[in-house]
Amino acid sequence: MSGKTTRIRRPGASYEIRIIGDRQRPLRDLYHGLMALSWPATILLIAGGFLVVNAVFALAYFVAGGVAHALPGSFGDAFFFSVQTMGTIGYGAMYPESFTANVLVVLETIVGLTLLALATGLVFTKFSHPTARVMFTREAVISPVNGVPTLMFRIGNERGNQLVDTQIRAAFLRTEWTAEGTKFYRAVDLHLARDRPLSLSRSLNVVHPIDEHSPLYQLTPEQLVEQEVEIEIMAIGLDDLSMQVVHASHVYFTEHILWGARHADITSETEDGSLIIDLRKFHDTEPTQPIAGFPYPR
Repeated sequence: MSGKTTRIRRPGASYEIRIIGDRQRPLRDLYHGLMALSWPATILLIAGGFLVVNAVFALAYFVAGGVAHALPGSFGDAFFFSVQTMGTIGYGAMYPESFTANVLVVLETIVGLTLLALATGLVFTKFSHPTARVMFTREAVISPVNGVPTLMFRIGNERGNQLVDTQIRAAFLRTEWTAEGTKFYRAVDLHLARDRPLSLSRSLNVVHPIDEHSPLYQLTPEQLVEQEVEIEIMAIGLDDLSMQVVHASHVYFTEHILWGARHADITSETEDGSLIIDLRKFHDTEPTQPIAGFPYPR
């Protein structure tokens, strides 16, 4: 059975999503596929395409002949003449002197200009495409806040700019069974105490109170594992430099949820009133006292 496998990589975990029976549309999805390539893969693709196209035209020059000062039977000279033609270098040492060679030069010029425009547009788009460097703590923690069990995680902006009008959303996913015995996955939005901060600069603690309205209410760590719980986070904001919308996402699996712990403080104040943010402790946690009756792991 044929199919397409997509690997989704998250910090701390990875898994595969295999799609079977989808309709392949390589030309329609070509632009999306090129944009999804990494920078090394993009450079290799452009360089490889340039060499392949020049090799094809070099073969045509090699067969047709008509290139002045090219050594007879030299594919290397034909290739270098093709590179000079497509790159509009024009050293003048080799030039077309037959009708067939001139026709090939015209065709190669058209192809070269087209490929140059496509490569330039791809590189410019990838450079101008805004990306966020938002980091999430390795673990989400559950600890009491003012006597209420609270799910907490920390997000931070690794750049020196700000993400203004930031929106943070969290979803609780778990496996459930219907009365008919059918297995399905349910997603429930988690209400955050503050989901629209004015800006995201270096660090922000995000909290979700586990009250009677929370899907985490009265759940035990064993039940989270049994229900294959995932907590998906999405942060969206406006980059104040590029003035474009950027986003970042993260997933906490059950092994990334610490019970009876809180994130260590990373901010402190000096005697002159300056604020210090120690990102070296961004992922650090420390234990807390359990709440009576709350299902902390034993």
